[in-house]
Amino acid sequence: MPARRLIVLLCLTGATTTISIGAFPALLPELGATGGLADWQLGAVAGAFGLARMLANLPVGLFITHHLGRAFVLAPGLMLIGAVLLATGGGFGALLLGRALMGVGHTLTMLGGLTAILRYRAGPGLASSLNAVEFSAMVGVLSGAALLSVLPRSVPWNVALLIACAPMVANLFLLPALLRALPRPDTAGSRPLFARSQHAAPAGGDPAAGATRPAPVLALLAVVAGAAVAVSYSTVEQFAIPLRGSREFGLDRAGIARLLMLSQLVDLAALLPVGALADRRGTPVVLGGVLVVFAAALGLIGFGSLPLVTVGCVLFGFSMAGWMLPLATLRAVTPPTQVAWRTALYRVSVDGGMFAGPFVSGLLGARHAGVLPGVMMVVLATVGVALLTRAWLTARSR
Repeated sequence: MPARRLIVLLCLTGATTTISIGAFPALLPELGATGGLADWQLGAVAGAFGLARMLANLPVGLFITHHLGRAFVLAPGLMLIGAVLLATGGGFGALLLGRALMGVGHTLTMLGGLTAILRYRAGPGLASSLNAVEFSAMVGVLSGAALLSVLPRSVPWNVALLIACAPMVANLFLLPALLRALPRPDTAGSRPLFARSQHAAPAGGDPAAGATRPAPVLALLAVVAGAAVAVSYSTVEQFAIPLRGSREFGLDRAGIARLLMLSQLVDLAALLPVGALADRRGTPVVLGGVLVVFAAALGLIGFGSLPLVTVGCVLFGFSMAGWMLPLATLRAVTPPTQVAWRTALYRVSVDGGMFAGPFVSGLLGARHAGVLPGVMMVVLATVGVALLTRAWLTARSR
């Protein structure tokens, strides 16, 4: 029951935090037009969120090894300050700073939540627990996109953004219950502010969760898969769909939001079944199949006509149901006392990809828009086939 209560509270926190994330991509063209931003500046603003998360991951990972509860205390304030600065800032620098502060706040929430699950919920059902939290986060993302699709066009982009950020205030009220649901620290007395590992077994964890087996190839494939998914995801959601939709297909804010909502609805429908399938059949083999589908989705969205882009959005949504599978794969080869540190290292690659996707797309511009989707199609397909081949060889050897 305590573990279930913790998962529920993390789900609620994730949902309220991600509403603004779902709203932001549809506002990106208006933000650029209002601020007179060039493509590279637009890509930098879109990517600053991921860059800030990437830079914050390691210090946050070291911090939450012994101070998990404090991370949840700091997160809401940073996100709200960043949202206000983003909405009221008058220049490129202010927009970057606001997005960066929101990125740091989101890192505290996300990395804290993932560490809590991986530390205290490891073992059978891990993939389902991770996907349940991801499901709630996608409910928030979908709510943000839906909000933008129904708000009147007369509402300025910055006011719309503040409306989308308002639910984050609820995290302040959820905080006391969340802190009570976290198991007590394992180390008595004074604890270091930053540390790579705990010196005791995690309280309340699964006794079997401590048994890990060395598998460096699997760990490497998991990290590469996470980075590749992040690059592709951020490219599609924060650049390809908004800018192709507005420039090539003549879609307005509501039309772009509907394409995003389509993929998010499919993601929501697939998340829990994919998590259950990974627990039943093995995470690596399910992850491999998802990556191959993602490669196909990227090709349709990056190079197809509007009907094909729509089909690509459906496949993209299904692919995003595997967002947590690389992390679940990595957990199988990670000692429980080093969960926070290893998760932080993994998130560096993921958030680096979240920054690189829109930023590199902005640098390439409209003349070379197909370069990054083409490269990532090859990477996703290669890693997916490698995971499937490894799973097949492992099953055959047994």
